[in-house]
Amino acid sequence: MILCDAASPGQLISAVSRGTMSPTDCGRMEAVFSAAFFICFLVTGSVHGDSLTILQAPDFVSFQKGDWPISGENIPDLVALTMGFSVKEDLSWPGLQAGPLFSRPRANVLLVVRGVNNLNLPKSVASYPLENPVPFTLDSVAETVHSLFSEDTPVVLQLAPSEERLYMLGKANAVFEDLPVTLQQIRARLSQDGSVLTSLPLNSLSRNAEADLLFLSEVQVLHDITALLQKHKHLAKDHSPDIYSLELSGLEELSRLYGPDSPQYRDATAILATVLQKFGEEVYGLYGKSAVVEVVTVKTFEAPLTRKSRSILESRQISNPGSPYNLAYKYNYEYAVVFNIVLWLMIALALALVVIAYNLWNMDPGYDSIIYRMTNQKIRMD
Repeated sequence: MILCDAASPGQLISAVSRGTMSPTDCGRMEAVFSAAFFICFLVTGSVHGDSLTILQAPDFVSFQKGDWPISGENIPDLVALTMGFSVKEDLSWPGLQAGPLFSRPRANVLLVVRGVNNLNLPKSVASYPLENPVPFTLDSVAETVHSLFSEDTPVVLQLAPSEERLYMLGKANAVFEDLPVTLQQIRARLSQDGSVLTSLPLNSLSRNAEADLLFLSEVQVLHDITALLQKHKHLAKDHSPDIYSLELSGLEELSRLYGPDSPQYRDATAILATVLQKFGEEVYGLYGKSAVVEVVTVKTFEAPLTRKSRSILESRQISNPGSPYNLAYKYNYEYAVVFNIVLWLMIALALALVVIAYNLWNMDPGYDSIIYRMTNQKIRMD
């Protein structure tokens, strides 16, 4: 009799063909093959490409579940459509269905995680494969929000802590001015009371390594954003929509330094998945379940992400229309549409004015005016 625990698959097959196995051995062999098949399934099922995951969404923003790929360059248009804004070209993507005309989410939060193909986010609305992972920004959506709701208090926050970039527009800048951006500010924030170092299971991560500190700083920024929104709840209750665009590259640095199979990378991935899930739930609740939270995971971008940088000290000047430099507003792609509407309307009114004036000048009062006609008849009767 051959024991399945010590036999190879070739020996098991040979024993079955010779008929030398007992029913107990056959049961053990079946269990072994089932376990092997399950392990192979897990291995093949854990291989994922770049993805777009809808973490939270209100009921009136309908995302359909399916395996529909979306290009990275179309993500800004997707965010604009979820907020009820128009886009230059129609997005022929079946994942997003048209919703109610008069319902608009109060906020859209886009989280871009670099250095990982997939995160274990079980509590998500839908997930889609991401193809052509080119760099993208939400500058067009931010400009639309700022131009349409400049008199209100919209939160337009675009943040990349790893490269010390912070962009803020609107009157809500003062709330987020204390967010740590530079490495010196991050170190000071992590050493203060209430930092994430006291609540996170660091395991193999170190508080002194630069790469580990970068990852922990991004987690700290997410925690501080929700804390500030908790303190200033009026920002989440006004009528102007808010835009958050947060880029996280701590995992990419950990993968480059330690490797994707290192315990540091595995621990950081587990921590980030838990933090993102909690962050999405908190933001969704703060905005009264009227916020869309997306997570984009990419291993690497096909081209470097480049855009102009601004310091946090310039945030007041950005939202101040009375700037001493007297700078004009940025060009809006709707300018050509508005210009043509005004131009042809003025031409039509001018032509109508010429035609009316010409007809009045050549009008015969005795035949074309009922007033003069009645007057003449009354004179004849008298």
